[in-house]
Amino acid sequence: MTANDFIETKAPQLAYFGKAFLDNQLDYKEIQLYMWDVLEEWQCISNNPNQLTEQPSDTEKVFWHLLYCFDHWSGWAIKGNQYLRQQVHDCCDYINIGGNVPQSCIGIRP
Repeated sequence: MTANDFIETKAPQLAYFGKAFLDNQLDYKEIQLYMWDVLEEWQCISNNPNQLTEQPSDTEKVFWHLLYCFDHWSGWAIKGNQYLRQQVHDCCDYINIGGNVPQSCIGIRP
């Protein structure tokens, strides 16, 4: 599996979880469990340099930024801070429907 294949599979899932969390349909702990699963799977790809030959796409950058938000900020902070909430919302929308990359979105591979 290449890095692009990985992102094409995982990004829509993360966006779905992010929207469900914002809509109070998913507990924050579920996103944390998903995040650790993603990082564990990513480790298999990142340990093989042949899989990381292409440059990260905008979708990949938004994916890593969104994952970072869920790792760095608590659930109550994301829901309670209008800026963070909007940023998560915009990242999820970008992954789902495209458009312009959200402002202040800086995602890099771990």
